[in-house]
Amino acid sequence: MLKAGIVGLPNVGKSTLFNAVTRTRKAEAANYPFCTIDPNVGIVTVPDPRLEVLASIAKTAVLIPAAIEFVDIAGLVKGAAQGEGLGNKFLSHIREVDAIVQVVRCFEDADIHHVAGTVDPVRDIETITTELVLADLDAVKKRIDKGAKDAKRGDKVAIAEEGVLKKLEPHLDAGKPAITLDLTPEEKAIARGFYLMTSKPTIFAANVKESDLATAQTNPYVSRVREYARTHVGCETVVISAQIESDLIDLSADEAKAFLKELGVDESGVGSLIRATYHLLGLRTYFTAGEKEARAWTIHEGDTAPKAAGVIHSDFERGFIKAETVGYDDLVRCGSVAAAREKGLYRMEGKEYVVKDGDVLLFKFNV
Repeated sequence: MLKAGIVGLPNVGKSTLFNAVTRTRKAEAANYPFCTIDPNVGIVTVPDPRLEVLASIAKTAVLIPAAIEFVDIAGLVKGAAQGEGLGNKFLSHIREVDAIVQVVRCFEDADIHHVAGTVDPVRDIETITTELVLADLDAVKKRIDKGAKDAKRGDKVAIAEEGVLKKLEPHLDAGKPAITLDLTPEEKAIARGFYLMTSKPTIFAANVKESDLATAQTNPYVSRVREYARTHVGCETVVISAQIESDLIDLSADEAKAFLKELGVDESGVGSLIRATYHLLGLRTYFTAGEKEARAWTIHEGDTAPKAAGVIHSDFERGFIKAETVGYDDLVRCGSVAAAREKGLYRMEGKEYVVKDGDVLLFKFNV
């Protein structure tokens, strides 16, 4: 299962957010730096309203959503790349995740300590980015030195790696994340093997106060984060209120809806964050729906039908014959598989078919 790491400076709401997305109280959230040392890990279900609709069509009460893993990583501080604040340990945790959710504080509160003394979300982002870039730059330089002899001997793999590393070095030295370097598809494939932290897809979670959630679009801190994310990293920003999400943990679904309505918002920010992170990881969903259950299955973007079948069981992929397929929107519009078949919207797809997000599938196989 792919992992998304929640990172940020101390006291920006990381552990509170982790508790909210995992609907647990397993991460300590306190008003002092480094209340999280070892990373907390939780499996998170991906909110998807399509699943309930499919369950209704299939006449089943059993719903099984897709899931991803979130990791709560301790707060980084300035100097982490040189070991400050247990930096080396925390950076190693970031290397192990597949994507980064960077929590950025976008609220004033005299009762909650900020490590820099003042609230400045762009400065905070740049502090984290600088530490990750410095750590990556150090790793790149070491890798260049290590592979130099093999490259001189004419080793083709070493030469190809050195070419990419020597593009990365000045880019990182200029303070830019590796993900913003323009590389060919072949060079990107090589760079993935370096496991650089700044090459990981990133999303910003702008954490606002409870009273500011409904008016977040006009929050100047949020606006600055959105602009920075768009122009410097080319990534998405999702607004959340970690404290509200924490309060929702103990409420029923109906109570949570009523609570959010009182605040003037329709949906929990965490739901949007989970879905955005799921897509950030390059994950997509297809469905199976029958009398036993309606279930969301996770695949990677671009996976073919046999690969998607293998998510259910390896035998399905090995003995794949065909996939009976209908798009979610077409099925809902028709109201049943029978009606979709009558209208020619229920079709047979073979081994080359690339599964689309929202496809409803039934696999035929023979082992």
